[in-house]
Amino acid sequence: MPLNIPNLLTWARIVLIPLFVGVFYAPQDWLSLSQQNLAATVIFVVAAVTDWFDGWLARKLDQTSAFGAFLDPVADKLMVAAALIVLVQLERADAIIAIIIIGREIAISALREWMAKIGAARSIAVSFLGKIKTTAQMVAIPLLLYQDGLFGISMLWLGSWLISVAAVLTLWSMAYYLKKVWPVISERNA
Repeated sequence: MPLNIPNLLTWARIVLIPLFVGVFYAPQDWLSLSQQNLAATVIFVVAAVTDWFDGWLARKLDQTSAFGAFLDPVADKLMVAAALIVLVQLERADAIIAIIIIGREIAISALREWMAKIGAARSIAVSFLGKIKTTAQMVAIPLLLYQDGLFGISMLWLGSWLISVAAVLTLWSMAYYLKKVWPVISERNA
């Protein structure tokens, strides 16, 4: 495992996950619910920013590695899954939406791994639709975590709307990926 700044940032995201979840288990005399919401939102946003930053740094410093390419999406999926589970527990997100998003991430990750194993990884490269889906969920989750109103706008309402959009985009992007790889799957089963 190459020890470089991009990989350290990815590891930092993974280390932030228990801190992120733990915020909601802090005693109320340590952090009020509003402070918990703010702390969790800040931690999630920091993790999201480091996700973008570690990829940018890896390319800029020419420090890309197979290990980093493996660990980066794992860290992302763990943080998103942890956030969705917390949001379901807090009753700020519907369990069906969490299942759709987490289930898709697991299914597409497995599909990518299988496609790489058979030498067809390029046929399931990240699409623009997948990037829009990720953007929608990475904006929705902090809004749902923060929950309080901001400038007279209900963050809970806006976040709920956006996470629903993300769930629809999740299903759409999964169908897109399956359609792209179906010829390879059919050929392998023939």
